[in-house]
Amino acid sequence: MPRGDLFPDIAPYETGLLPLSPPSDGVRDSSPADAPGGTRHLMYWEQVGNPRGQPVLFLHGGPGAGAGAVHRRFFDPHHWRAVIFDQRGAGRSRPLGELRENSTAHLVEDIETLRRFLGIERWLLFGGSWGSTLALAYAQAHPERVVGCVLRGVFLGRQSEVEWFLYGLRRVFPDAWAGFAEHVPPEERHDLLGAYLRRLCDPDPAVHLPAARAWSNYEGLCSTLMPSPELVASFAQDRSALGLARIEAHYFANALFLPPEKTDGTGPGGLLGGMERIAHIPAEIVQGRYDMVCPPVSAFELLDAWPSARLTVVPDAGHSALEPGVRTALVAAVERFRRRG
Repeated sequence: MPRGDLFPDIAPYETGLLPLSPPSDGVRDSSPADAPGGTRHLMYWEQVGNPRGQPVLFLHGGPGAGAGAVHRRFFDPHHWRAVIFDQRGAGRSRPLGELRENSTAHLVEDIETLRRFLGIERWLLFGGSWGSTLALAYAQAHPERVVGCVLRGVFLGRQSEVEWFLYGLRRVFPDAWAGFAEHVPPEERHDLLGAYLRRLCDPDPAVHLPAARAWSNYEGLCSTLMPSPELVASFAQDRSALGLARIEAHYFANALFLPPEKTDGTGPGGLLGGMERIAHIPAEIVQGRYDMVCPPVSAFELLDAWPSARLTVVPDAGHSALEPGVRTALVAAVERFRRRG
């Protein structure tokens, strides 16, 4: 029978830190990021569930949000070999909030480095919000390594979506947006992204931490259909807030490091322009009807471009993966891939 909720709490059976800069030599490394020899990226990873099970890769959102223990619970531990990692600069990866050598191309290569390191041939991709963006970018770069995709809260990384986050959300959440905008002086509010990026990259914690809290609090307030103080509090914690806000602003300022959109009428460009590479790969898309962070239009446009995709619209949910209807739909989608074998 299909499950209606998440699986019980579970601890990983293996964890590690994988050196990424300089390139990994395949050796587990637990040295600090500020060890002699200069700053380098160390990527936190863990494996959960059945070591001989079907591999699935969890891709967290943001960019920069990091993964948490609750994300292990989307996968039946008796069947799945779930691989969870924190992307460069995020969560338990080191150094926190590092922007050097941090782009979508780096993250795609990091996934391949991790796949080879763990000896996995092919895997299911599971990602929401920015995780859906990264899943699409990786699948288009390495379609032969992907058995399928489960995507939630689709974000295609287009300028219109970034502008919606920075300014359009004011139409639905004017109070949350006011708190976001009022963190910077009135004369800078015409360029909220630039104003925030300058503060988030300031070396002084007295400058970058309040900016990170304001950015992350805004995103948390807009992420659920009904108010969720617990979710907002988790967004506003200093460590998670800094990784999320700084890296997210960095990616937004660089068009998410994605292929450019086309304006000459020859095609959509961006991620939609590469869909022919993965048209054959099956996909489950889960979208909250009232997702205001990543509005549903992007999920419908992705569906139109993906012959092998199926869309489930959750009628009483917003953006968060942990809203009851969304998590139920995500577990059901993963279970359908389980039955595919």
